[in-house]
Amino acid sequence: MTQKTVFCLLVFYFFANTVSVAAEQSEKIARLGFLGFDAVASKTFTEAFRRGLTELGYVEGQNIVIEYRWAEGKPDRLLKLAAELVALKVDVIFAAAAPVIRAAKTATKNTPIVFEMLADPVSAGFVNSLAKPGGNLTGVAGLAPQLSGKRLELLKEVVPRLNSVAVLGNPANPNFRSVLDESQRAASSLKLRLQIVEVSKPALLGDAFATIVREGAEALTVFPDPMLLGEQNTIVSLAAKNRLPAVYGISGVVENGGLMTYAPSQSAMWHRAAAYVDKILKGVSPADLPVEQPTKFELVVNLKTARQIGLTIPPNVLARADRVIR
Repeated sequence: MTQKTVFCLLVFYFFANTVSVAAEQSEKIARLGFLGFDAVASKTFTEAFRRGLTELGYVEGQNIVIEYRWAEGKPDRLLKLAAELVALKVDVIFAAAAPVIRAAKTATKNTPIVFEMLADPVSAGFVNSLAKPGGNLTGVAGLAPQLSGKRLELLKEVVPRLNSVAVLGNPANPNFRSVLDESQRAASSLKLRLQIVEVSKPALLGDAFATIVREGAEALTVFPDPMLLGEQNTIVSLAAKNRLPAVYGISGVVENGGLMTYAPSQSAMWHRAAAYVDKILKGVSPADLPVEQPTKFELVVNLKTARQIGLTIPPNVLARADRVIR
C-alpha cells in the first residue's frame, strides 16, 4: 500500500467519522422534565409553554421528549416526582411555582432547572441574585411581594369606606412571609386592618371563610400560591356567596368568576420560560442566565361578578383595566 493510498484512507476515515458524529449530534433528542402542581389549573399556562417550545423549533416526539409529572394538587408528592425526573437523567427540568421549584432544587444540585414563579427567587433561597443566579436554577420571576400593595389599593378604590381586608394565603409557600410583610406595610399607609387567614390545605377553606365572615372583613385579597390556584373555583364561589369583593394575585381567576386580578401575565411568563430551556439545551449554564422579570402586568375586572355581589366598579378603575369581562 502506497503512502498516498494510506493518506487517502486516513482522510476518508476522518471525514466519514466526522459526518457520523455530526449526524448523531443533530439527531439527538432532548429530554425535558416537566414538574407541575395541578394540570387542570395550569392548562392555559402549559399550552403557552409548549407554544414557546414549538416556536423555537421543538417538536414533541421528534427532537424533544417531555416527561410530565403532576402532583395533582398534593404538595407531598412533589419531592418524589422530582426525584423521578432526576433518575430519568433529563437534560433540564421546568418547574413552576415556589413549592414545585423547592422540590426540584432539593432533588438535584446538578440538573439544570428553569423556573416560573410569582415571587422573589432570591428571598426564597433559589438563586444568589437576579443578575447572577449561580447554581443550577434560573428562569422568570414575577416578584409578587411588590404587587400586593397595589392589590390593596385597588380594593380601597372599589369599596367605599373600606376598613378591614381579609388576607388568604398558604403559610407553606416559601414566599408567604415576604408577600405578607409587603401587604402589612401597604395596609398601614392605606389605614386598613388586615385579617390574616392561613390555609395550608383545601379542606380548611370552608372554615377559613367562616372566620373571615365572622370577624367582619369587608373585602378579600388572595396571595399567589399553586394550591390556592388549584382551588380557585371554591374560593371564587365562597367569595361570591358571602358578597366579598376579592382581588387575586394569580392571572386567569377572573375568567372563572373572580372579581379582579392584578398580576404579571403568567401565560407570557411560561411562554418566555421556554426560551430558557432552549438556551440550556444549547449549552448555556443556568448560572450564567440572569433571572428575567416580567414586563407585562394585567388588571382584569369581571363586571358580571361585580353586579352579582352588588358592587359598582368606579370608571377610573375600568379605564385602567387591560381587560373587562362583561
